[in-house]
Amino acid sequence: MRLIKAYIRYRKMEEVYHALEKNGFHSMTMMECEGTGQYADQEHEHISSKYPFAEAYRVVKLEILVEKERVPELVGLIRKNARTGYRGDGMVIVSPVEEVYKVRTDENGISAI
Repeated sequence: MRLIKAYIRYRKMEEVYHALEKNGFHSMTMMECEGTGQYADQEHEHISSKYPFAEAYRVVKLEILVEKERVPELVGLIRKNARTGYRGDGMVIVSPVEEVYKVRTDENGISAI
């Protein structure tokens, strides 16, 4: 199993979500975040009101557990649908997962997703 963490532009989240759903990726965590980095955009809706001193911008962090074999497909969908062509479109991080346990049941491993 792999844990995919993707940081994408706030305004691209809906498009990414629908592409993932359409392709069978139904379980994910979405968090609104604010961060700094190399960011360029013609629109200014992304600028943080909480951290203007840091020139922070709004992003969405996605977390998705997936079978190792589906990683290329998932990463490809995120990259294709999150891309604007401007610097700062985001990043995708892939990490190994040793084990997963479902809280409500005794399921573990890939069946717990």
